[in-house]
Amino acid sequence: MQSVISEKGDSPKADISGWNPEDEKQWLKGGKELAFRNLWISVPCLLCGFAVWMYWGVITVQMLNLGFPYSKEQLFTLMSIAGLSGATLRIPSTFLIRMAGGRNTIFFTTLLLIIPALGTGWALSDKSTPLWVFQILALLSGFGGGNFASSMSNMSFFFPKKMQGLSLGLNAGIGNFGVTTMQILVPLAMTFGLPGQKSMVLTAPSGTLIGKIPSGTETFIQNAGYVWALILIPLVVLAWFGMNNIRDEHVSPDIGSTPSAILKIAGMLSIGVITSLVGCYAMLPAKSSGLGINQWIVLPFVIGLTIFLLKLLPGKIKPMLERQYKIFENKHTWIMTIIYTMTFGSFIGYAAAFPLAIQVIFGFSHVPGVDGVMTHTTPNPNAPSALTYAWMGAFIGAFIRPIGGWLSDRLGGALVTQIASVVMVAATLGASYFLKLAYQSPTPEQYFVPFFLVFLTLFLASGAGNGSTFRSVAYIFNKEQAGPVLGWTSAVAAYGAFIIPRVIGEQIENGTPEFALYGFAAFYLLCVALNWWFYLRPGAEFKNP
Repeated sequence: MQSVISEKGDSPKADISGWNPEDEKQWLKGGKELAFRNLWISVPCLLCGFAVWMYWGVITVQMLNLGFPYSKEQLFTLMSIAGLSGATLRIPSTFLIRMAGGRNTIFFTTLLLIIPALGTGWALSDKSTPLWVFQILALLSGFGGGNFASSMSNMSFFFPKKMQGLSLGLNAGIGNFGVTTMQILVPLAMTFGLPGQKSMVLTAPSGTLIGKIPSGTETFIQNAGYVWALILIPLVVLAWFGMNNIRDEHVSPDIGSTPSAILKIAGMLSIGVITSLVGCYAMLPAKSSGLGINQWIVLPFVIGLTIFLLKLLPGKIKPMLERQYKIFENKHTWIMTIIYTMTFGSFIGYAAAFPLAIQVIFGFSHVPGVDGVMTHTTPNPNAPSALTYAWMGAFIGAFIRPIGGWLSDRLGGALVTQIASVVMVAATLGASYFLKLAYQSPTPEQYFVPFFLVFLTLFLASGAGNGSTFRSVAYIFNKEQAGPVLGWTSAVAAYGAFIIPRVIGEQIENGTPEFALYGFAAFYLLCVALNWWFYLRPGAEFKNP
C-alpha cells in the first residue's frame, strides 16, 4: 500500500502522488475526504461553466422581447455558435489533465469564464451593439462547454471504480444544474438594476420562474452576464487553494511549474478557439456573415483539423498526446461516442433550443396569410412564458443524472442506457406530433401542456442515460484511458448544443419543425441497436458494463 504523499506545489499539498483509490486502506485513511473535497469544488466550477456556455438560450429570448434588431434565425445562430465552440474546445480539454494537472486546469479554465461573462454584460447594455460582437462573445462562451471534458476526466481519477457511476454522475449532474440555475437566475437578475445602470423597456411580455412580466416593464438584460462574473471570482480562489494535481504516471506525471502548465492550457485551448471560428464562419448563413457551407461537411473537418493542429504543438506535448490518442484505436471509443451523443448531446442540445423554441412556436399564432401561405408573425396573447417553463427540462435531466449513475452501479450501465434510449425514441415521436399540431394552429397554446410533458420525459430519459454511460466507460476502458475517453465522448456529444438548435431553427424556417425530431428519433433507434449488440446481447465482449 502506498499512501498519498505531499510534493512541492504552490499551495499546501497542491500536488500529490501515490494516489490509488482502489486501495481500501488509503481510501479510508484520508483518501475519501481528499477525493470529495476536489469533487465539491469541481461541481460549482462546472456548474458556472454550463451556465456561461448555455445562457444564450435565455438571453436570445429576452433580446427578442426587447426588440434587438436581429431576426429569429440570427438569434438561433448565437446559441449554435456557443454550442459549436464549446464542443470543439472539449477536444483539447480532453487531454489537459495529463498535460497540466487537475488543479491547474480547473483553476485556469474557470478563470477564463470571467471574460465572456463581463463581455456579454457590456454588449447587452446597448441595442446597437453589432451582431458580430455577440457572435464573438458566444464563441468565447464555449470555454464553459469545454470545461466539462477536463472536469470529468479529472474526477475519474479520484474515485474507485465501484463509485464511478455515482461520483461522475454527481459531478456532471450537479454541474449540469448550471443550465437550470442559469434559466432561473438570469431572468431574475434582469429584473433589477444597480444605481446608475441603464434599463431597457420590454416590447413584448416576458417572464421569470414566478410568472409573466408584462410589456412596458423595465429590464436590465446586461445582468445576464455580470451576475456570473460575481459568482466566478470566489470559485477561482477556491479552486486555487483547495484542489490537487495527481502527479502519478497514469494521470499527470510531467506537468512542470504552474506557469508552464497554464501556458500549455492556453496554447491548446487557442487551437480550439481558432478551429471553432473557422467552423462558425464556414457554416453560418450569409445573412449572419457566414459562407453557408453544409454543417455535415464542416463539422468533421473542424474535428479533424483540431486533432491535427494539436499534434503540431512543440516540446513534450506531442509525445503525450500520441499516447493519449491511442484511445482512437479502440472500437469501443467510437461506439460509446455514438451512445453518449444520444444521451448528453440530446440533453444539452434540447436545453439550448428549448426556451427559444417555446417562444417561437407557442408565442405566435400560426394563421394563413392573404395568399393562403401560413404566417408565423402574429403575437399570441395567450402564449406561455418561455422563461417561466423552460428551466424545468434541464432541471429534470440534471437531477436524474446521478440517479442514473447510481442505478447503473447496481443494475449495469448498458441496461439502464437501453431503457432510457427506448423511452427517448417514444418521447421524441410524441413531441414531434404535438409540435406539428402547434405550428399549424392559430391557438398553439392548447397543445403546450402535452408537448411540454412529453419533452420533460425526453429530458428525464436523456439524463438517466447520461449517468449510465459514465459507469460503462469506467468498466470498458483501463484507468489511463477512461479519463480521456470520457473527455472525447463528451466533446463529440457536445456538438448537440450546435446541431439541435441549428436543425430546429432551420426546420422552423421551413415551416416543418417536426422533421427535426423525426431525424433525432431515427438516430436514437440506431443507438438502441448498437447498445444491445455490443453490451447486452449474449456473448457481448463487455456484458452490461
